[in-house]
Amino acid sequence: MYSYIKTKSIILLTVLFVLVGCDNKEEQQSPVKTVTIEHSQGKTEVPDNPKKVVVFNTATLDIMDALNIPVTAVPQSDVHYPTFLSKYGSKDYTNVGTLFEPNYEVLSSIQPDIIIAGGRANDAYKKLNDIAPTISLDIDYNDFLGSITQRTQQLGEIFHKQNEANKLLADFNQRIEQLKPKTSTAGTALVIMVNGGKMSAYSAKSRFGFVFDVLGFKPATTFQEAGRHGNAVTSEFILSVNPEWLFVLDRDNAIGNKEAQSAQQVLNNELIQKTSAWQHNHIVYLDSTSIYISGGIQTYSNLMEQISVALQAEPAH
Repeated sequence: MYSYIKTKSIILLTVLFVLVGCDNKEEQQSPVKTVTIEHSQGKTEVPDNPKKVVVFNTATLDIMDALNIPVTAVPQSDVHYPTFLSKYGSKDYTNVGTLFEPNYEVLSSIQPDIIIAGGRANDAYKKLNDIAPTISLDIDYNDFLGSITQRTQQLGEIFHKQNEANKLLADFNQRIEQLKPKTSTAGTALVIMVNGGKMSAYSAKSRFGFVFDVLGFKPATTFQEAGRHGNAVTSEFILSVNPEWLFVLDRDNAIGNKEAQSAQQVLNNELIQKTSAWQHNHIVYLDSTSIYISGGIQTYSNLMEQISVALQAEPAH
């Protein structure tokens, strides 16, 4: 009797192990659901709704933050995040290097499901893609509005945030449409960046061409090439084109350099004081850290708010 019970127990256990083994095999063989994303480096299959997420592109981080998409790791070394993204400098997030130089050892230890590169980390794409599926969601400044719309929708698709993405875009476009009637009649404008006491100007279809391409300010001048680093200009040049509005970025301030002259100090000279922009109090010092370091939907929403306030301060004629 004991032998019969023992034999029966062994049979039951064997059947149980076989069934469990089958279940495990089925789990192992079940395909991981993926999403195909077209990006600036090509097309890549990425996991659907990934959990371990590394982000190097700060413009993308800006949008992801607005969509409340959880992030695992970001660059923290020598990174000066704007105020609304300052939490990403905390210990709640793993530090994976600088914006330009990833820490591959840390990245490998994290074993991320996805890496969102691009921006300043473009040159590292191949190495990053060897660690995990990597996409570069750069914004195309030749078609800013179409491009940032596509990138936001792609993030919504990857992370199951389609409704949130659509609402974010609807609100963003509404802000634009509310501001355009004022900007289109506000007069000519020039966008300049001050860096180390020197100045460069940016035109339409450039990195900082939003005020022209989207908001509709009339450029005070045009340049043959947009140039990622702008076109070198002087106070004499600015006076010669005499913009009615001057939008100013301070790169030194954006990167936390306290040693250099501020943009206000550089522009406080006799030539700039003769411009229409100076005389009508139309020099707007933009949130340089946000625009220079980040550059997503939150950045440009804040920019529009700042410009709206400046336009409202315009005295009635």
